Amino acid sequence: MGKGLSLWFACSSILLLTAASMSISYNIWQALILGALCVLNIGWGFILKARIRRKAESKLPSA
Repeated sequence: MGKGLSLWFACSSILLLTAASMSISYNIWQALILGALCVLNIGWGFILKARIRRKAESKLPSA
C-alpha cells in the first residue's frame, strides 16, 4: 500500500473516532454508528492492503 493511501486511512480513522468521541455527549446512537464506521474503515484498509500485497506477490516470477 502506498504512503498516500496509508495516510488516507489513518487520517479518516482519526477523524471518525474524533467525531464519535465528540458525539458521545449529544447522541449515543450517532457515536455508535461513527465508531462502527471507523472499525469498518480500518478493516477495509487491512483488506485492501492484503489484496495489493497478494497481487504484487503473484506478479513475482516463481523459482
